[in-house]
Amino acid sequence: MSDVHRFHRDYVRILRDDWRVGGSSQVESDAVELSTRIQSTLSSGSASHRVRQRLYSLASDVISTAAFAAIDAKIRSRARSHLDRAVTLAGLSGDSETQYHVWNHLAMAAGQRGDHTEGLAAADAMKGLWIARRDSLYASLAHMRTARAMARCHQRGEALRALAAADKSFDRARDEERPAWIGFYDQSEVDGLSASIWFALGDFGTAEYFFHRTLSGIRPELVRNRALYTAHLALSQASQGEVELACSTGQRAHDLLMAGSGSKRTVDTLGKVRHLVAATGSTAPDVTSWIERSRQWT
Repeated sequence: MSDVHRFHRDYVRILRDDWRVGGSSQVESDAVELSTRIQSTLSSGSASHRVRQRLYSLASDVISTAAFAAIDAKIRSRARSHLDRAVTLAGLSGDSETQYHVWNHLAMAAGQRGDHTEGLAAADAMKGLWIARRDSLYASLAHMRTARAMARCHQRGEALRALAAADKSFDRARDEERPAWIGFYDQSEVDGLSASIWFALGDFGTAEYFFHRTLSGIRPELVRNRALYTAHLALSQASQGEVELACSTGQRAHDLLMAGSGSKRTVDTLGKVRHLVAATGSTAPDVTSWIERSRQWT
């Protein structure tokens, strides 16, 4: 168990690095290296059954973090490779929460590829696990993944029903100790995911409202998420024709990215902002200046 505790401390450090800088190659490589060390310990064959289950669970969580770094960097082939490994390790762990963690990232990876059928299947798998039936917080996130996939399929009614179920489950969730990785899923994240659903449904004003709510409540250590949601706020403003405001918000989003950040999700969102702003043909000095500056970020 001393190995489990030591490896877990290293894992939490990597997780916090991901929260700060996003999909950096350093976060991904650190997670891969730690997962390899854990599996090397497993290969020794000297651990008890209980310790082996914990190590399999931890190895899966760690390689899932590597997958998420690749998702944030939009390196889809590596994300899929990490997730394939995480599925195996989670199965060997026999732990419902660990399996849920992997399916959550599979739902995200599928959405990024535009494979919403697989995204819905992953969300359904999340909802079917024991942890989602026992803990309303996990049920809430699973419903939110369903809502996002439905919104991107332009299934408005189904998306809003799933969103309502996510909100209801979140409100029922008790304050209790949970694994470190799901610490991101608080009220600000519920607001942020809600905003993305309203945006996908074409209701940019409501999306902007929820993005503002997200940014007012997001925790200081979630630096990458703050930059990402600020970029999405800029996109919602640009989608409503608020050109100069979108440029100002977009600049703020870029300035929030830490040195070494690999969050291509954020940078690509700012690229969409630039495209919308440029399409207006505005000749305002602040707008044209921002367009030129933002071209250098891609």
